[in-house]
Amino acid sequence: MPPKSLRLMAMFAAACLLLSLSGCAMFGKTADKTKNWPVAKLYAAAMDASNSGNYETAINYFGKLEARFPFGRYAQQAQLEIAYAYYKQGESDSAIAEAKRFIKMYPRNPGVDYAFYLIGITEYNRGQGFIQRLMDVDRTRRDQGAAHKSFQAFGELLRRFPHSRYAEDARERMIYLRNSLAAHEIHVARYYMNRSAYVAAVDRAKYVLDHYQETPSTPEALIIMVEGYRRMGLVGPANNAYQVLKVNFPKNPAVARLETQPAK
Repeated sequence: MPPKSLRLMAMFAAACLLLSLSGCAMFGKTADKTKNWPVAKLYAAAMDASNSGNYETAINYFGKLEARFPFGRYAQQAQLEIAYAYYKQGESDSAIAEAKRFIKMYPRNPGVDYAFYLIGITEYNRGQGFIQRLMDVDRTRRDQGAAHKSFQAFGELLRRFPHSRYAEDARERMIYLRNSLAAHEIHVARYYMNRSAYVAAVDRAKYVLDHYQETPSTPEALIIMVEGYRRMGLVGPANNAYQVLKVNFPKNPAVARLETQPAK
């Protein structure tokens, strides 16, 4: 039988172990200080976190508000604020998903115009991180999927809410996006021209004329059409495209260049 002193030490060690385990059970999970907060206080705390740039906490608080108080104006606004917080955190997919959910759930809410604007601006800025800005990347040479989605969201905003406070900014961004989309089509058309894929090049140029008239890319689209048709031996279409170019853009340097190489 072990000495009494050893038994006491063993009992003391066991007691310490039990206290340690019970402490973990009691304090391992942090108490939720918001548990008994009324809706107004929880909403105010969430807004304070968002305004302070603590978007993770804001999303957490707004999420709790939605779960505990699912009805009423606070819950509706909380969902829209969650979308904004995700946008500010750079979580584009989550921001768009929340904004779309808001539009679907509350189609008559006064904030629907902002939800469309948030979708548009999120797509507009997608992928434009610090490195892209630092390197001054030409966006017209990149995939235009996000630009198309942004254009559509802004267009829906203007169609449904022409007098929205966000309408003017959306309209200006759509002009930029339209020019960008047209320029992208020209880059692709030139790519095809350089590889002797003249039919594909002309089709891309025609697409610019059909969908992006009066953009800076219009004369270049006509030039590609003249060159492409001539390479294919299509005299009539080439001359028609040249005449349109000459009448509408007489000072374009390509007019004189192409006139010295008329189609026969």
